[in-house]
Amino acid sequence: MLAEVFRVYGFEGASLARITEGTKLGKGSIYHFFPGGKEEMAEAVLCEIDVWFRTHVFVPLRQGADAASAIDDMFREVGHYFLSGRKVCLVGVFALGNERDRFAEKVKSYFVEWVAALEAALLRAGKDAANAAALAEEVVGGIQGALVLARAFDRPAVFMAAMQRLRQRLI
Repeated sequence: MLAEVFRVYGFEGASLARITEGTKLGKGSIYHFFPGGKEEMAEAVLCEIDVWFRTHVFVPLRQGADAASAIDDMFREVGHYFLSGRKVCLVGVFALGNERDRFAEKVKSYFVEWVAALEAALLRAGKDAANAAALAEEVVGGIQGALVLARAFDRPAVFMAAMQRLRQRLI
């Protein structure tokens, strides 16, 4: 619930009133769990995202026995995570907002790790190093861009169609 408040309103717009409304917790409870305030809440949300992506995307891409299956699984998991394009990327929101500098290392780490994990899978799948690096950046950037377009057009199918094209690009 806390992540959704940040996703909808961004860091700056996530007021304490919106956070209490979105989480159904009182101010006292919120400050009990997050004595560092909104910044600590955002850090916790980013850590939760990091754990999910590490578990469901990054580690399988790096360590999956079959690189092609790991790549297919990445697309499936990412599609589920972003609700087939109905949910924006909170890390992307933080990357673009005024809070960018505040969370720059976490944001950078997320994208660097995703690109590197996909590149590793592409190398195992037989792509040469230059192509693997370029394709990994293109795909991660394409996924992020497709999320923005799907949201802007209010058409989640835009995201899923882009995901399918990106998947085909890697075959």
